[in-house]
Amino acid sequence: MLLLKYLLLFTGAGLLGGALAIVVYDIYRARESWRAETPETPRTAVAIRWRSSGRLALLSIAPLLLGLSIVLVPAGSAGVLVSQISGTEPGTLYSGAHWIMPLIESVTLYDTREKVFTTALGEKKTETLQVQSKEGLPMGLAISVRYRLDPRRLDYIHANLPQPIEEEIVPPVVAGVFRQIIPNYLVRDVFAARREEVRKLASDAIEKKLAADGILVKEVILRDIQLPPEYARGLEGLLLKEQESDRMAVEVDIKQKMVRTAELEAEAEKARRVKAAEGDAQIVVLNAKAQADAMQHTLPLKQKQIEQTRLESEARKEATVKNAEAMAQAKVIDSKAELEKRKLLADAEANRIRVTAAADSERLKTEAAALKQNPLLIQKIVAEKLSDKVQVMMVPTDGKFFFANDVLKAAPAATQPAQDAPAQPDNSDDPPAHVTTTARRAGR
Repeated sequence: MLLLKYLLLFTGAGLLGGALAIVVYDIYRARESWRAETPETPRTAVAIRWRSSGRLALLSIAPLLLGLSIVLVPAGSAGVLVSQISGTEPGTLYSGAHWIMPLIESVTLYDTREKVFTTALGEKKTETLQVQSKEGLPMGLAISVRYRLDPRRLDYIHANLPQPIEEEIVPPVVAGVFRQIIPNYLVRDVFAARREEVRKLASDAIEKKLAADGILVKEVILRDIQLPPEYARGLEGLLLKEQESDRMAVEVDIKQKMVRTAELEAEAEKARRVKAAEGDAQIVVLNAKAQADAMQHTLPLKQKQIEQTRLESEARKEATVKNAEAMAQAKVIDSKAELEKRKLLADAEANRIRVTAAADSERLKTEAAALKQNPLLIQKIVAEKLSDKVQVMMVPTDGKFFFANDVLKAAPAATQPAQDAPAQPDNSDDPPAHVTTTARRAGR
């Protein structure tokens, strides 16, 4: 809507400016033609387009009037419609777009947001509220009043109240209320004892008076009070004395409470001791009764214990006898098993001796047969028994086709060719002629 308003206004202004520009341009042309007139060149008549300019001017009136008929009320504000004919119209125009009659009606805007009226102490830019107490002593008050205009009564405010309201209405009303209430109280009451009462009375009175003019009061705050210098010094001394008196009264009260506490503790200790003695006596009586009752049950219990001990000893004796019999039977069984084992070992040893003797007899027979066939085996056996470092080699006596024959014989015989040796018959069935032994030592 705001864009439409300004678009209409700019359009009307443009049309009106175009009409004016046409008239100005035609006048300029006529003037130039008049200045260029000479005897040789007569003046050319230039007609001014009054009709075209008038049409454009009349045409510009419509968008201008439409633009002026749109009124926008911003957020946080409200408006009052004022007519040039009937004056202030009833009702309120709230935030948004509204249609009015241009050139006849207008809208006056009021800020409906919350405002604060403040008085301070010792500040030049802010008004100081001076009042007198019941004793006639001057006092300074620092006050803050939070208020706002009632949007429903803006027509009454605009028609009847002086403007601006925050300067013409609120300060006099607030000051007048406090100057009516404070003289009914003493300085001390206003400063300390009845301060909240004074603030509450002033708040109610201010709210009531301003509400009649369409002003809504949200809160009245009495921030600070400035006392007369002499009274402040006297009040300070009085407060110190009262504080000292209160302190002494508190100390006396504390001491009385301490004495009372000591008395109560003594009585409590006495009661505890009496109760403890009575409890000890009752415990002794109960112990004696318990012992007497226990003695009545002790003899049967002892008899049962003796009987149980006797039965346990008999059971242990019977168990010992049975264990001894079992051990004797076990020893008899072990003796029989040991005898049987020894018998079996003796039979096995006898059988081993018989088998070994038969084997030795067979071996001796074999060795006797071998020695009978080869007597030289005795030397071999003797050589073997002499040392474990002696090696025995058996060769045939003729040494035919054996490479060690030349080694064992003399050196000249070793150089002769093998084919020059005399041929000897090959008697493979004959036993070897002799045995040659060679000993080697381990270090060589």
